[in-house]
Amino acid sequence: MENLAVPFDKRVWQEARTLRDAGYDVNVICPRSSQHPQAHEVLEGVNIYRYASPFEARRAAGYLLEYPLALAAQLALALKVHRAGRLDVIQACNPPDLLFLVAQPFRLLSGTRFVFDHHDACPELMMAKGRHRGSLLVRLMERLERWTFATADVSIATNESYRRIAVERGGMAPEDVFVVRSAPTVSRFAHAREDPAVRRGKRHLVAYVGVMGIQEGIDYLLDAADLLVNRRGRRDIQFSLAGSGPEFTRLVARAEELGLQENVTFLGRISDEELATLLATADVCVNPDEANEMNDISTMNKIMEYMALGKAVVQFDLTEGRVSAGDASVYARPNDAASLADCIAELLDSPWRRARMGETGRARFMTRLSWEHSVPHLLAAYDRVLGRAPAAVRAPVTVPVATPLRAARRRPQPVHHRRPLAGVVEERSA
Repeated sequence: MENLAVPFDKRVWQEARTLRDAGYDVNVICPRSSQHPQAHEVLEGVNIYRYASPFEARRAAGYLLEYPLALAAQLALALKVHRAGRLDVIQACNPPDLLFLVAQPFRLLSGTRFVFDHHDACPELMMAKGRHRGSLLVRLMERLERWTFATADVSIATNESYRRIAVERGGMAPEDVFVVRSAPTVSRFAHAREDPAVRRGKRHLVAYVGVMGIQEGIDYLLDAADLLVNRRGRRDIQFSLAGSGPEFTRLVARAEELGLQENVTFLGRISDEELATLLATADVCVNPDEANEMNDISTMNKIMEYMALGKAVVQFDLTEGRVSAGDASVYARPNDAASLADCIAELLDSPWRRARMGETGRARFMTRLSWEHSVPHLLAAYDRVLGRAPAAVRAPVTVPVATPLRAARRRPQPVHHRRPLAGVVEERSA
């Protein structure tokens, strides 16, 4: 993976541990970060190799330097893993849609199988960042996407929208595409507890967790906070935003310009324990991702986390957002800050309604969406790529709806014959 470190990327880390539990030898190659500076680490039985990433590009010109350096580092580390034992599978997690170049030498010379873990629809991502359909950069992304699918033996999609892209745009056979949704495990927030201090003296707490980028729509959330706090006098609301990203500094400055210092707090990246406390304490959780072609087809991890803790959600009306949250969310008019503010205020002033929505979301998470329900699909994808079994999905893991958060436990997965494996190379938020 190229754009995040492991184990910070929860989806990739869950995939690695699931494959480890199933008997595979797993190696992860990813960039270093300030939280994870080690070049090599064995964590919970998974080998993690990290390379130095000098910077994160924000413009097209920057990618011309960032990506070649990353690919060279990934290839060097993949060769290092290969010297320790045969690579049966390389799994590449985009963005960018260039990581097939790392897998190609091994595919051609030693028969390594290639699994493409499709996290982001890169052509739509470029359009979400301001490029027009038909522009040179978008057309380049479309070609790289086609090449990636063309080299993949099996593709993993985060939802049905991405599965359609793999089949219709990528030309993959339907039986070679598996939906493995992103979601936390039942046990991840099992010990989450409220902390009144997180409210910072306010009556209500609105929480956001996620990337601070352009397409995440934080500006809409700040506009909604401005409407509620400065124009409607709702000084009783605390907005706490957890996460970091390329727009973090600008967004902090904008909140200060709007005079929201007393009601809006940017927490930066926080630990899992702090995240659990924030969400457990929140009255309403918000997903302000703007309505665009990228976000409309993407599943947002933050919604899964909100629902795991039984929180009512406010978001713009997007296709996959509705698929994920259903009746656990209120849907604002797309890209309308006033509508977003109205929805937030409506739920804050209706405790019985948000409690009912939270219960609906928690039940939806437990019965359909938790990571335990994706495990059989991931293992079926690996059975398929290694030719060990038909493409049928294994029996799903049973998670009782009534299990309280503090008592939830992850059930062990069946162990398969151990084979050497390297999972090489990745929100987002898809």
